[in-house]
Amino acid sequence: MKVLVPVKRVVDYNVKVRVKPDKSGVDLNNVKMSVNPFCEIAIEEAVRLKEAGKAEEVIAVSVGTKASQEQLRTCLALGADRAILVETDEDAQPLGIAKALAAVQEKEKADLVIFGKQSIDGDNSQTGQMFAALTGMSQATFASIVKPEDGKLEVTREVDGGLQTISVTLPAVVTTDLRLNEPRYASLPNIMKAKKKQLDVFTAADLGVDLKPTVEVQSVEPPPERKGGIKVESVEELVDKLKNEAKVIS
Repeated sequence: MKVLVPVKRVVDYNVKVRVKPDKSGVDLNNVKMSVNPFCEIAIEEAVRLKEAGKAEEVIAVSVGTKASQEQLRTCLALGADRAILVETDEDAQPLGIAKALAAVQEKEKADLVIFGKQSIDGDNSQTGQMFAALTGMSQATFASIVKPEDGKLEVTREVDGGLQTISVTLPAVVTTDLRLNEPRYASLPNIMKAKKKQLDVFTAADLGVDLKPTVEVQSVEPPPERKGGIKVESVEELVDKLKNEAKVIS
């Protein structure tokens, strides 16, 4: 089984995001960038499938600028066998990314494509589903357990009401939930080995895909600062303030 894992370069989750003075977007100057945390979970699941003898090859793929090679090398250090970068300077959005990945899938013919369920920057949770629709592949979203068996996947999904277990036929698309696994850290020897692993670079033109944004960002603003709380002396005072000041109860 060949496994394809799309990954995204995002601002590291430990970094406090700053908005540009003109509110046109997020300031990325001198900011630490990392592999999207949900994509790390996807890479970990693919590597575990390989270690269990269920998969033969793991391919990491990203759509982004040349700098995304750094995150792909990280994926190679975590256990991916090779990587593909669809290089673009466009602000790629979910539909464009899904189309580029569909073109890569057309070349690779992967049996399983594992996405992180969402990226922590755009937070759209769209690309995996769009990719499944474009390729006509089975899909199982928000997976917390994945069990491959006899050309099928048994997937336990995180849903609003609890858990749902479904069976999908391969080739299939899976998007990972937070509880699927705990990603490993890359060891120094594997980081050094990753430098020699294959990393192919294509452009959108090579794949015949248009990555021009279809959604225009009007303005980006930081959330309003929270006001300090107050202490009350009694339940009666609390109820009075909720009723007459906050006006959240009647």
